[in-house]
Amino acid sequence: QVQPVESGGGLVQAGGSLRLSCAASGRGFSMYHMAWFRQAPGKEREFVSAITWNGDNTFYADNIKDRFTTSRDNAKNTVYLQMNSLKIEDTAVYYCAAGSFTWGNSAAPFPRSYAYWGQGTQVTVSS
Repeated sequence: QVQPVESGGGLVQAGGSLRLSCAASGRGFSMYHMAWFRQAPGKEREFVSAITWNGDNTFYADNIKDRFTTSRDNAKNTVYLQMNSLKIEDTAVYYCAAGSFTWGNSAAPFPRSYAYWGQGTQVTVSS
């Protein structure tokens, strides 16, 4: 069981960059696939990116894949989301999640695949 804790959110101007971190306490971090989701006010939670337990494979939502990059450092029990060329519509609370499932496009983008969730970190992009 792991407990993700996000950090790195904040206020940034459109076109700027932020790097989010998710440090997971508990045992077995390197056994879990990790993902980032986001939720804007009045909207449903939306998939952003996912990465396999060993970092060999990643999967991105179409609307961010040319701007965001996810990576992980299992030695530090941490997963990252590098966000570049930020847009106002990227404003949301960003959540980190951990899950154990058979990797594939039919599982990775869905919240139901992830058992452990962080509390979220706010990202606000201004004009």
